[in-house]
Amino acid sequence: MSPIPHAFVESAKPHVLGLFRIVVGLLFTCHGTASLFGFPDGGRGTVPSGEWPGWYAAVIQLVGGGLVLLGLGTRAAAFVSSGSMAYAYFTEHQKLDLWPIQNGGEASAMFCWALLLIVVFGSGSFALERLLARGGADTSNAPTPSKESAPAVLR
Repeated sequence: MSPIPHAFVESAKPHVLGLFRIVVGLLFTCHGTASLFGFPDGGRGTVPSGEWPGWYAAVIQLVGGGLVLLGLGTRAAAFVSSGSMAYAYFTEHQKLDLWPIQNGGEASAMFCWALLLIVVFGSGSFALERLLARGGADTSNAPTPSKESAPAVLR
């Protein structure tokens, strides 16, 4: 028997996914702001404007991370962001060594897979796109109406 009741785990999933999306989006955005503006200072300096591929990756991190953080166009932003991290890993890191711990590509690999998870599972709770689609009420945890409960006109 699990120490946590199954019903509790199921009801918590959309909220945990929403919090996961927010944290991943915030961290991804911070990588973009550090590369573009030097804040927060990661000790790496900024990337020259228009430099391939660093500046473009930083713009994707800033915009894509912000959209993922807010939950606007989440799946599309996460898809592009995940792809940019896969590209970064295979073109910049993997040529140095096979393992991410040896080639400095841990962040690229983790962001790639974390963002892909968001593409597959969606935004979860607390996403602005949910509020906009439902007229201001976050109903991500509300039960889905069944066919039988729908009015006869809609069946």
